[in-house]
Amino acid sequence: METSVKEGGYASEYGHFIDGAWVGGHNGETIALLNPATGAHLSHIQSGSAPDVDRAVASAKDAAAQWAGSSPEARQELLTEIASRIKAKALDYARLETLNNGKPISEAVMLDIPLAAGQFELFAGAAFHIHGETMTYPDALGFTFREPMGVCAQIIPWNAPFLMFAAKVAPALAAGNAVVMKPSEMVCLSVMQLMADIADILPPGLVNVVTGYGAAVGESLVSHPDVNKVGFTGSVATARKIMNYASANIIPQTLELGGKSAHIVCADADIPAAVESAIMSTVLNKGEVCLSGSRLYLHESIADEFLERMKRGLDNLIQGDPLDPTVQIGAQASGAQMAKIRSYLSLGIEEGATVYAGGDVAHVEGLDAGLFVQPTIFTDVSPEMRIMKEEIFGPVVCATTWSDEVEVIKLANQSRYGLAAGVWSKDIVRAHRIAQKLQAGTIFVNRYYNLKLGMPIGGYKESGFGREFGLEAIKYYTQLKSVVVNMTEGPIGLYG
Repeated sequence: METSVKEGGYASEYGHFIDGAWVGGHNGETIALLNPATGAHLSHIQSGSAPDVDRAVASAKDAAAQWAGSSPEARQELLTEIASRIKAKALDYARLETLNNGKPISEAVMLDIPLAAGQFELFAGAAFHIHGETMTYPDALGFTFREPMGVCAQIIPWNAPFLMFAAKVAPALAAGNAVVMKPSEMVCLSVMQLMADIADILPPGLVNVVTGYGAAVGESLVSHPDVNKVGFTGSVATARKIMNYASANIIPQTLELGGKSAHIVCADADIPAAVESAIMSTVLNKGEVCLSGSRLYLHESIADEFLERMKRGLDNLIQGDPLDPTVQIGAQASGAQMAKIRSYLSLGIEEGATVYAGGDVAHVEGLDAGLFVQPTIFTDVSPEMRIMKEEIFGPVVCATTWSDEVEVIKLANQSRYGLAAGVWSKDIVRAHRIAQKLQAGTIFVNRYYNLKLGMPIGGYKESGFGREFGLEAIKYYTQLKSVVVNMTEGPIGLYG
């Protein structure tokens, strides 16, 4: 099928991308992609099924055999070209991400698209540094080297699809693998258009995209006997299913899951900067970020001032059409997510928490069908409350106070998640001490969301395992082989 770009920079319908071509789905059914800020229809994608997965995996298997023998120069050239094309159309991709996801276009321009291009640039260089070690013995030489896994099944979420695509595909290709990608059926417009824009430089079958619902596509993909590796970003509930499917063929997985991150502010913190970070960690991407610092622990001596400043900051945020570059908080990505957030707003009140700020849907003039939520602060919260334990994935933060360092570390670690955390203190010894004791994969000290290219991201506990975004990811897309070469002649004398 043809995927022709219409006015607006995207197609009215996208097929599956399999073996270097756009093809219709086996069952002929499609899914609508919507604009959550307006309710308007944007495009259609295929509602895939097992036969579509079979075609894609077969194509990837053939491509993987060829790509595994490619030179580092070839891999670097491809990844560098993808990065260049992303940069050349950065504003277009930012617009598509905003249209389908509802995030402010300023965030897409400043964060999502540059970070995605950076992933391809980072792993372009990594293609030359995939190596093992040597070990010498009196009678032997041992060495290790890394081989590609083969066909990698990759499943990405709806909150940051463009960046998630890059973080999964770039290391997989750099390591010599082929990919079958399943993006979210709710938000994937930017990813589909990127595939259209790079189709001419991809060897057929190297990157395949099959769209559809998880039950129809995800299960078939992860349990496919020719898939050698799974990379998944999403919820813990779905991850349990993924692990079960993958167990059929005993294949390795990289899982980046949920979070309920602790954000600790000490008495000696830079209060204006810490308030800004707390606001950012609450409303960035409308709070639909797994790293979000949604448990805010304020030292009792500065709590009142901090909360007053934070409330003023939230009240002054511009909420509205995400395509407006002045807007700071956009629309929730889907009706389902909006309903989930609203249920937690009601639950917080039922549990006895106090709504310090926000606490309801937001009404934006001219966007009556938009999915907007007021940025919300809950106070008077306790560790056993569900709003303190469960990931809400919206612009909602729970704030409480502390006085004892040992106790606040204990409270921070009292979570089944361990994806990220934040610490604020001008005392660098204290900051290091707390950071070392927090059970989380990424600790932001004196600036939350201080995302740096090359730093690995991944979780402790139920936030998953494996690492992405840094060169550490290469380890999870390669097999390590040991070779031992005997350096002596003759029998060893053990058997006559």
